[in-house]
Amino acid sequence: MTQHYTITLLPGDGIGPEIMSVAKAVLAVVGEQFDLDFTFQEALVGGAAIDATGEPLPPSTLEVCRQSDAVLLAAIGSPQYDTLPRHLRPETGLLALRAGLGLFANLRPAKILPQLLHASSLKPEVVDGVDIMVVRELTGGIYFGQPRGIFALETGEKRGVNTMAYTEAEIDRIGRVAFETARKRRKRLCSVDKANVLEVSQLWRDRMTVLAKDYPDVELTHLYVDNAAMQLVRYPKQFDTIVTGNLFGDILSDAAAMLTGSIGMLPSASLGATAPGLYEPVHGSAPDIAGRDQANPLAQVLSAAMMLRYGLAQPAAADRIEQAVLQVLDRNLRTADIMADNMTLLGCQAMGESLVETMRELQGN
Repeated sequence: MTQHYTITLLPGDGIGPEIMSVAKAVLAVVGEQFDLDFTFQEALVGGAAIDATGEPLPPSTLEVCRQSDAVLLAAIGSPQYDTLPRHLRPETGLLALRAGLGLFANLRPAKILPQLLHASSLKPEVVDGVDIMVVRELTGGIYFGQPRGIFALETGEKRGVNTMAYTEAEIDRIGRVAFETARKRRKRLCSVDKANVLEVSQLWRDRMTVLAKDYPDVELTHLYVDNAAMQLVRYPKQFDTIVTGNLFGDILSDAAAMLTGSIGMLPSASLGATAPGLYEPVHGSAPDIAGRDQANPLAQVLSAAMMLRYGLAQPAAADRIEQAVLQVLDRNLRTADIMADNMTLLGCQAMGESLVETMRELQGN
């Protein structure tokens, strides 16, 4: 029986439209292969929305996203918007989208692919076999806490203020996502905080410890964030699943991403309790190569696979896309960011065509 899904596509800025085009083509093929009927609808966000409407997240975009089964985002931002007031910048639109959809859990995998072992800046023996999932709290913490702003003091000096705050309920819900995620992996969860100096982190650690009683099959450990950052570089294979707050997760997930050699290879999923999930590559909009057919579309394609797996409960279709990515890499086909000696250099569009061709071959086997 054909399954019908409405997918909102948010191409955004920079290389976004190019890599989204590849992901859409891949989804069309996997839909044919697994009897999935996708209705695609595009909406504006980020700089593209600012140019068209004057705001980074038009209400119409948020409503379209809410009415869809899943949301696939490419990339937002460009230096031309950096001088705008904070509330009008592309990044503010992304934060508002996450908050508007109630997406509190961000899943960021960092897995070393054998084909790209050479691309990591660390020694092969350090990163070979690394498979980490970072679970980042997404709608609380210092990015959303109040009060915030830049205020004038009586002395005439300005003072910047941001507030890091979490409630027990916010910690518990991300904690349960993390424990459940670890349970499906290798049953080891490391909670990262700064409980030695921050009261909010002490509450975080206390709640994680309480939650652990409900997951006796999962081993819980704790690390301070500075030590966790050091350990990611020193011995990343010690980690399985990491859970942490918004600010620390933003930093550590990017550090973990670079273990793999290219941030252009990594997808992510942002999930809520009931709303459609948001799936996006972890890289930026790369405006310096936009429109030049040089972008790596694989993170966008793998984000579509995460959408199928986590959002639409279509694991076989997700597997097909991931298998195609691995086979393309096995054939030594590369975009510029993961290029090495004796490899074949492809542009964004050609990489997409290779993926589609490989998926059709996999269907025939």
